[in-house]
Amino acid sequence: MGVQMSIKVREWLRRLGIETTHEERQDIDHEIEQRTGRYCDTGVELLSEAEFLAIVESVRRRRKRTVAEALIS
Repeated sequence: MGVQMSIKVREWLRRLGIETTHEERQDIDHEIEQRTGRYCDTGVELLSEAEFLAIVESVRRRRKRTVAEALIS
């Protein structure tokens, strides 16, 4: 993932009314790149809205689990 933040991914999030933290956006970008094998702004164009929403949800679940684990230990 490059230093440049994804523009199209942010547009998708805004259009769908999804607010994210900077860290969540970075993780979403990375997950899109992993799943599509392309830079996130190119890769997001290959995804359906349902696939995009699934990525956002998986990133959020992963982040919540990481925070909960940190609080427990």
